[in-house]
Amino acid sequence: MFHAMVHTSDLKSVEAALAKAELFAAISAAGRTRLAKAGTPCAVEPRALLFAKGDTGDALYVLLEGEVEVRVTNEAGRDVRLAALKPFAVIGEMAVIDGGARSADVCAIRRSRFLRIARETALQTLESEPKALLKLISELSGRIRRANAGIEDAQLLDLGGRLAQRLLEEAGDGAAITLTQTELARRIGASREKVNRKLHEWEDEGWVSLGRSGIKLTKRAELVALIARDRAD
Repeated sequence: MFHAMVHTSDLKSVEAALAKAELFAAISAAGRTRLAKAGTPCAVEPRALLFAKGDTGDALYVLLEGEVEVRVTNEAGRDVRLAALKPFAVIGEMAVIDGGARSADVCAIRRSRFLRIARETALQTLESEPKALLKLISELSGRIRRANAGIEDAQLLDLGGRLAQRLLEEAGDGAAITLTQTELARRIGASREKVNRKLHEWEDEGWVSLGRSGIKLTKRAELVALIARDRAD
């Protein structure tokens, strides 16, 4: 991890980044200025960790540029991706708030820049900004809801259901998925071989198209129906 001083010329861009971050958007402009001045910029190279599970929660980070993944290692020793974060995500605030250890690894997908804000500074600012505290509570509640939904899906959906759901989420309103089969497997906690076999089954049925450029959804309705059947069983 590389560190540098905050230059005066960068101050406005850092403040703008904080204003776009979900938590800090609720902080006053004066509060964001204080945080920007107190923060330390840093960068992490691809495949390097910002922090690891079990590390002390001594700071939170605002992702200014790049992309990171939040991941844990399952019992089989396989990395399972919990989330992908893009600018201007706030990272590591849970451990900062409760003073506990980090609950997951955060790894850079590509070179990423952050503003590191020490725990003491963050807590002092939050204590003086009631709206930001309410925003934090709302965000943490949302994360709990999403985590509960993920646990429910893991119990209700088989591999096909989980894969179908991930494909639909990655495609969004479009039809193309550029993730590799290895990455898809990581995101649903399965082996690449099983994912490959399932995708080829769906290709034979005309649900997806596989090519060098990635995966294309050709029958979204069939994937949606598959998920619904899994949930109903």
